[in-house]
Amino acid sequence: MSRFPFLSTSQWLVVLRVVLGLYMAAHGAARAALGTVGLFGEFLSSNGLPFGVLIAWTITIYEIVGGGIFAAGRFVRPLAALFAAEHIAGIVMVHAPRGWFTVGHQSGGAEYSVLLLLCFLLSASTPPRDAGA
Repeated sequence: MSRFPFLSTSQWLVVLRVVLGLYMAAHGAARAALGTVGLFGEFLSSNGLPFGVLIAWTITIYEIVGGGIFAAGRFVRPLAALFAAEHIAGIVMVHAPRGWFTVGHQSGGAEYSVLLLLCFLLSASTPPRDAGA
């Protein structure tokens, strides 16, 4: 009979990578399906970025495609680096100004994004599975 936590560290790292990749793919897919890419682009433009809608579509497509590739275990390090950069930008532009807590004491804070950032960095630190990782 297996003991808690039931899987080895390397197996849990695979689970983490798959979940992170699917999370990012779902994040982008929801934005596209709900028609909020334009709103995201307007937000980016209002924060001084040129071509906000183009950037928003690029990020959305990257999340969908890159998330799937990341979940599959391909090109993990470069994808993780870009996902980490995306989360850093989100922390700076959106979450940090709202405080630390995501829910409860505050709303929309940085704690969840910081956790995701650390998960992407952990995923990038694991040995590559193939030459593309």
